[in-house]
Amino acid sequence: MTGKYMAYIGSYSYTGNAKGISVYDVDVEEGSFIFRCEVEVDNSSYLKASQNGKILYSIADEGVVAFRILQNGSLSRLNSANIKGMRGRHLSTSKDDSYIFVSGFHDGKETVLRLRPDGSVGRITDGVFHKGLGSVAERSFRPHISCSRLTPDERFLMVCDLGIDQIKVYRFDKKEGRISLADTIRCELESAPKYFMFSSDGRFFYVLYEMKNVIDVYSYQEGERNPIVEKIQTIPTTGTEPGQLTAACAMHFSPDEKYLFCSNAGENTVSMYERDEKTGMLTMRFCLPISGDYPKDIAIFPDGKHLASINHEGTVSFFKIDYEKGLLVMSRRSMRVNEPNCCEIVKIGE
Repeated sequence: MTGKYMAYIGSYSYTGNAKGISVYDVDVEEGSFIFRCEVEVDNSSYLKASQNGKILYSIADEGVVAFRILQNGSLSRLNSANIKGMRGRHLSTSKDDSYIFVSGFHDGKETVLRLRPDGSVGRITDGVFHKGLGSVAERSFRPHISCSRLTPDERFLMVCDLGIDQIKVYRFDKKEGRISLADTIRCELESAPKYFMFSSDGRFFYVLYEMKNVIDVYSYQEGERNPIVEKIQTIPTTGTEPGQLTAACAMHFSPDEKYLFCSNAGENTVSMYERDEKTGMLTMRFCLPISGDYPKDIAIFPDGKHLASINHEGTVSFFKIDYEKGLLVMSRRSMRVNEPNCCEIVKIGE
């Protein structure tokens, strides 16, 4: 691999010694992170790099914080913006980095903010609170928005709500930054749709369910009024029957999108699927332990040969991926990190 990469890990800072964002140099060939410094952010629970790789956005108690990624990979704070609601859960941006979308887990609010040309966060252009009741009093009894992103044509914003078991589809007015409800994808009760992502060709999207512990594969087509979606596959996230305490956590493609990975808390495993690029269908290749507790996120290295498991109990564990044999081979000792939540690997210096 050519080029220089950095890894940024977001952590809760209200307990322990974490400051917020830990900054690491990435050794792509060896599949490791090398600690550089920490940057103060109050409870950096989710990180997202801009599409052009020049800005890093972080969820924080104060709303959303923007950092300029310098040529050497260090971070320089640009600004922060209040989202006029409880702290967010997930961030995504438009293709041209003109908008950022904040998913609110605690208050069920989807917030749209404009981004300025320099990457700093601007004003709120719209905000919608979800309403309704779920079916599980202990967990999904009210709206909890966990993920949102624009459809490939950017005509719609899809919003995943694990509290009410729905994926809302909003029309998106790019000029004004406004959203209006167009359709609803109703998921199975008590399934808790947590996260979804599109294939780069825009023909398929994949939905991860936290409580049902499955991945649903949908086909996607542009429609005249609404998107045309069809569920074409449901596949388990674990290799065995999941227990009550198992929760599907994170999902990522390999760089070439020929494989898909997901992590499972409780049983503390990572599963890998081979992906048919023509049909979008998945075939499980393995489900293996990650030598840590609560794999809240996973990071696939840019060469696709290594994987880092971001374990919320306080470690990051590193593995080499053997695609031919269907194995994860631990490649080095786990690294201590205070309450890590997420990881973003970014190419720098371009």
